[in-house]
Amino acid sequence: MSIASRPNARHAFALLACCVALLASACGKRATPEQESAGKAAFATIQGVFQHPRCANCHIPGDSPLVTDLKVPHPMGVVRGPEGHGALGLPCASCHGEKNSPASYGPHAPPGAPHWGLPPPDQKMAWIGLSPKAVCEMIKDEKRNGGRDLAALLKHVSEDKLVLWGWSPGGTRAPVPVPHEQLVAAFKTWVDAGGPCPDA
Repeated sequence: MSIASRPNARHAFALLACCVALLASACGKRATPEQESAGKAAFATIQGVFQHPRCANCHIPGDSPLVTDLKVPHPMGVVRGPEGHGALGLPCASCHGEKNSPASYGPHAPPGAPHWGLPPPDQKMAWIGLSPKAVCEMIKDEKRNGGRDLAALLKHVSEDKLVLWGWSPGGTRAPVPVPHEQLVAAFKTWVDAGGPCPDA
């Protein structure tokens, strides 16, 4: 009796064939040229939002966050700190609460949102001055983006309350000019296309 004719071996071969077929199907699922083109076009919206001061002021290459649309260094010597939430003894939460300060505090009172802070120093996600292609590659790099795959990135930009703050920054701060719904739609188009990056 050959090995392939034995009942257990036949079962194992059938299971293996099924697994191979499933893997081939999953791996073979690729975006169409039209999807890829739409994904690259959608990334232009994503890039514009990410490099707007409401986002870019905390996604910095150095260790001092920026403020205002002029992107000037944060007053009072504020720095990123060991975990992204300020230096020991001067955490971001000293001034930044869970929500914006009341309007009665004045137009320049500290803004606020849950878990206010910067990305941690080992995953800075800094895209100021980068090309669209470099921004795209950084966003997708799970070693640099906090271990997020494309689905997790979509959830992050759709639901994270600190991200959402960019559309209601309080005071005289200009919100992100692209509507949040438009960003989410563009991000979904990009994700559905497999996250294609613009050409250099």
